Amino acid sequence: MNICKDPVFRAKEQLEELVTGAVGAAMREKALPRTEFPEFTIEIPNDPAHGDFAANVAMVSAKLFKMPPLKIAEEILQRLCFDGDECYFERAETKGPGFLNFFLKPQWRAMVLLSITALGERYGHTNYGKGKKVMVEFVSANPTGPMHIGNARGGAIGDALASALDAAGYDVASEFYVNDAGTQIEKFGASLEARYLQIFKGEDAVPFPGDLYQGEDIKYRAKGYADVFGEKLLDVSGEKRRSELVKYALPRNLNDMREILSDYRIEYKVWFHESSLYSDGTIDEVLDTLKERALVYKKDGALWYKATAFGGDKDEVLVRQNGAYTYFMADIAYHYNKFSLRGFQKVINVWGADHHGHIARLKGAMDAMGIGGEKLDIVLLQLVRLIKDGEPYRMSKRQGRGVTLSDLLELVPLDAARFFFNLTSPNAAMDFDLDLAKEQSSKNPVYYVQYAHARICSILKKLSENGVTPEECTENELLLLKAPEEDALIHKLSQFPSEIIWAAVNYDPSRLTHYAIDTASLFHRFYTNCHVQVEDKSLMQARICLCIAVKTTIANALGLLKISAPESM
Repeated sequence: MNICKDPVFRAKEQLEELVTGAVGAAMREKALPRTEFPEFTIEIPNDPAHGDFAANVAMVSAKLFKMPPLKIAEEILQRLCFDGDECYFERAETKGPGFLNFFLKPQWRAMVLLSITALGERYGHTNYGKGKKVMVEFVSANPTGPMHIGNARGGAIGDALASALDAAGYDVASEFYVNDAGTQIEKFGASLEARYLQIFKGEDAVPFPGDLYQGEDIKYRAKGYADVFGEKLLDVSGEKRRSELVKYALPRNLNDMREILSDYRIEYKVWFHESSLYSDGTIDEVLDTLKERALVYKKDGALWYKATAFGGDKDEVLVRQNGAYTYFMADIAYHYNKFSLRGFQKVINVWGADHHGHIARLKGAMDAMGIGGEKLDIVLLQLVRLIKDGEPYRMSKRQGRGVTLSDLLELVPLDAARFFFNLTSPNAAMDFDLDLAKEQSSKNPVYYVQYAHARICSILKKLSENGVTPEECTENELLLLKAPEEDALIHKLSQFPSEIIWAAVNYDPSRLTHYAIDTASLFHRFYTNCHVQVEDKSLMQARICLCIAVKTTIANALGLLKISAPESM
């Protein structure tokens, strides 16, 4: 049998051909009426007793054929042909109300192991996405302060999603959007100015309004400037003072962000600055387009966009009375840049749940610009609750503020942080157990998976010490793997490429962490019940091949999550 990159995909493809051929034969023989054939699904049953694959073809065609599903299934079953060395299936049966269950030949499982052996680090990669150009924008935290726990979760999920899309055959770019213009920067400047003046005039002499940024980081940056330049800005205009303080503080904040994200194993292909939309004329170009399409109007001295014409709850201001562009105007221009100027065919934004109300109006704006809102997808992240000693953990005791990404990486191992954040689907709230994340036991899921990898490395090392080295296995040798534990493990390994595709298409990398946990669990069960070093040399080499395939697959899964695969623990 030929080695293929995705055994499950090839098996499903062949199964679809077998079923379609059998239905066609039944129609020609008038056992089934000639009519348009409906689409059907092929799934992997949860219970192995129901076969390796199951098709619902008889169920979905009952209404069309005006026949009971069981009768349709029996007619299809009679005409299925499993002849030929290249056929992966050996038999089929019908169960229940009409499901068709299919059973694979043992040779297919040998092919899975040969595929993993041949592909190594590339096992799991497919061409499913066919090079479609996709951008994943995530974190994009306001550069006026430190990154919080929501950013930590968004970073782990967005980065893993980009990895899954890449492995699934998409042309992926990851991007951080730097909000270095607009209202938040004005507020940043005002906050720095007040703290700077307080250094020289005293806190009682300089008020600090509650709507300014209250964090200790603002004091830190203002003091940093004062330590270097002293009273240089005391006698200049407020505009000049704020501008100079922002020029000093903003690059340092961004550099800190780059460093902590790099420590978090996130490396963006692009850091896109909002200010560039103003300097290169993009924002004016977009506004002109909306004007040409008669989608804006003036009201109360501001310029409004007809958002209600494209699904919005209300019209939106694009240009304020003072001539300043709104955040929404900049966001439209930014996404215009993504699609029209840089040619992305799909854009995925990973946002916090508080941005829910922004989704419809931004997708509507893409429709208004003639781009198509369906090309923009949003992954909404629900809240994270940190748990320590069984209680909510909200504050950094050392600095008296909310826990930041930097704090988190001091509290728990990096591997645990990335794994735990990807244990739960993005659209579900999660509890992050800080104590469990540090625990070195099978209760800790990332430790459990990493231990499986390390255990295989230990097995191979001991075999080598006993004079046993891995050898290339033939198909016949791999057919010796007949134990239920071996069969279940090989079947799980075969699903890895499909799991990556599922995670990519559904924007949910938690599929990968749970796959890794399941694979580790099946390996531990296999190792408990099947000795690797046995007298039968062929069986021993087959089991060594299986161990290496598990090691490769776990390492590849952890690699997509940017989590280490240790050789010893």
